Amino acid sequence: MPNSTQKLSIIIPLYNEEESLHELHQEIDAVAREHDLHLEIIMVDDGSTDRSWQIVQELAAKDDRVNGIRFRTNFGKAAALMAGMRSASGRILMMMDADLQDDPAEIPKMLELIDQGYDVVNGWKERRLDPWHKVYPSKVFNWMVSKLNGLDLHDHNCGLKMFRSEVAAELRIYGELHRFIAVLAHSRGFKVAELSVHHRSRQFGQSKYGVRRFLRGFLDLLTVKFLIGFGYRPQHMLGAFGLGSFLIGTFGLLILVGIWILTNIFGMGFEPIGNRPLLAYSVAFTLLGAQALTLGLLAELIVAYTGRETETYSVSERTTPVSTTQVSASDGE
Repeated sequence: MPNSTQKLSIIIPLYNEEESLHELHQEIDAVAREHDLHLEIIMVDDGSTDRSWQIVQELAAKDDRVNGIRFRTNFGKAAALMAGMRSASGRILMMMDADLQDDPAEIPKMLELIDQGYDVVNGWKERRLDPWHKVYPSKVFNWMVSKLNGLDLHDHNCGLKMFRSEVAAELRIYGELHRFIAVLAHSRGFKVAELSVHHRSRQFGQSKYGVRRFLRGFLDLLTVKFLIGFGYRPQHMLGAFGLGSFLIGTFGLLILVGIWILTNIFGMGFEPIGNRPLLAYSVAFTLLGAQALTLGLLAELIVAYTGRETETYSVSERTTPVSTTQVSASDGE
């Protein structure tokens, strides 16, 4: 039985999901009643063009646990989740898709893992009911994410995730970074667990998946890798690459200088350096290295002056300071 004393905020981003909202609300309500859960439901309408917002208003009028947020236009799932996180009042947050493929019956199991001390519970659609053109690219994507970031999960992209409010407070997600909440949290020292969840086939609406989304996800994977490894020290990556390129180019130029001296001073019959491909390569490597070093310095300046708003560390807990009264009393004794 999960601990029901902590308030749970369920964040549901939606886009043209008018057919599923009533049923989803009924299923969440049934789980809450069965397990006596204290929760709120935050539905974020990401610029829907159907009756989704009207239905959210109807649900909010009937159930005071439902809060609705409506975007003026479509800003994407990450923006919808960020808006929900900022509005959430619960100590535990959960993200869930609105298309009924995520099963609310998994909520108690995820809460149990949170009660066991985990900070993030990531769903795993072990038996996935999606077409092959979504399943196999997803397997490749999850393998890449695990290998590149050191957090071995079967389903990084699962829309069913639960995490503590402390995790949400330290994360800023944009683009497709909502896929990497577990990875970003793990990089800051939070404990991550994975739970096999029931995945249901799509009943209403259309899948938002496409080749463009997969490509965006891959680019965001590179972004996450950079943020985790070099987000606060970009010169360590750009500088290392730039210094290596600069040294290669300089070494090539020194060889050409030696050939020029041997040809023009000592009269040896070498081919003129202007006809050698080494000249073009050396100049290119030297310029590339100088540019990378300069970009690294500029990136360090940006981090130094704008990174102050975000702490570069994550505090788990603090000791309670001894009050002055207690110290004085102990001294008197």
